Amino acid sequence: MATPMTQSTHSFLRPSGLIGAVAALLLSLQPLGALAAAADPAAARIEVLDQALLETMKAGPILGVKGRYRKLEPVIAASFDLPTMTRFAVGPTWASMSETDRQALVKAFTRLSTASYAHNFDRYGGERFSVDPAVVTRGVDKIVQTHLIPARGAPVALSYRMRDVGGAWKIIDVNYGAISQLTTRRADFAQPLAIGGAKGLLAHLDALSDKLLRS
Repeated sequence: MATPMTQSTHSFLRPSGLIGAVAALLLSLQPLGALAAAADPAAARIEVLDQALLETMKAGPILGVKGRYRKLEPVIAASFDLPTMTRFAVGPTWASMSETDRQALVKAFTRLSTASYAHNFDRYGGERFSVDPAVVTRGVDKIVQTHLIPARGAPVALSYRMRDVGGAWKIIDVNYGAISQLTTRRADFAQPLAIGGAKGLLAHLDALSDKLLRS
């Protein structure tokens, strides 16, 4: 499997980035931990996502990147609050955008998010994933703490920030150690947004997705 994400969108998507490495680890559920965590609906959402990722990884070479995209598309849509994530990643400029541009950016961000998982979760390597049953409540959000346990080496801390969206708990940010995915995305989006506005950012997101889905 690919290795993950660093401080830029490009490295987030590259196999050598920190996200790729994280992706390589989010592969297998520990049965006892899963049963304990499933008592909390936010943690249960993460377990469903991870199970789908595990299945996709095991069939990864057979499916190919486009097959993995199709398999993961409904899972990513159900697991993440992608409109909220898009708005946070775009930042203050979102308020002045037209509704047409906003919807186009949500669609492009959703495609990029799914393409990133399809690209990175391409094979299984025997890693384990552990969910902490002690879910933390912070205001209206919940934090689901996890550890990514490679076949060799030290575990990697990973936390999901979850929010109730229409009665379902969904991910609004992912922290890889101290690195926030949304903070990284906002930094990565700043230049194309400053140069070309909503249309420039849209073209940037589409180009990134196209590159991932060709590989």
